[in-house]
Amino acid sequence: MDKNKLLELLEETGVYQTGHFRLSSGRHAQHYLQCARLLQYPDKAAIALQELANQIPTPIDVVIGPALGGVIIAYELARALQTRAIFSERDSNNQMSLRRGFTLNPGEKVLVAEDVVTTGGSVREVLDLIADQGVELVGVAALIDRSNGTVDFGLPFYPLISLPVTSYAEEDCPLCQAGIPIIKPGSRKL
Repeated sequence: MDKNKLLELLEETGVYQTGHFRLSSGRHAQHYLQCARLLQYPDKAAIALQELANQIPTPIDVVIGPALGGVIIAYELARALQTRAIFSERDSNNQMSLRRGFTLNPGEKVLVAEDVVTTGGSVREVLDLIADQGVELVGVAALIDRSNGTVDFGLPFYPLISLPVTSYAEEDCPLCQAGIPIIKPGSRKL
């Protein structure tokens, strides 16, 4: 699937949105990416994640994604790679952890999966979580890289598509200066 077809799929499913948005970071942007909108269509998500799986060198023993955005991504990517999927989630101390009986075995080849990578914060938390478990970290995969090429995990990074999304501090936002109403579409409170 070429980049234009992929972008068309992201627009068609409502992933790639245009307007005036307050991001989780507090910064403002003209574009917003909501991968959950793609994931509501299992057939379309399967196509996108198979495309992503085609980029990943195998074998992979387990794909892990951070809750919430990486759960379905890890599952569908693992299905395409014909391997196991697990997810990490925050514990009562707000620390990323493996729960629900999920474990990693020493020597397993592990791929970390995420929906959108901006700063890579959630991915880094997962990498920190599993760093001392004797596994072989083989890379990070994401549906969308919106880091503008700045993220570096020290591992191979496999984004399905890179979409630079320019953001602004509120005081410098041209959308605010133009009087365009702002919305906060994200899942985290500021």
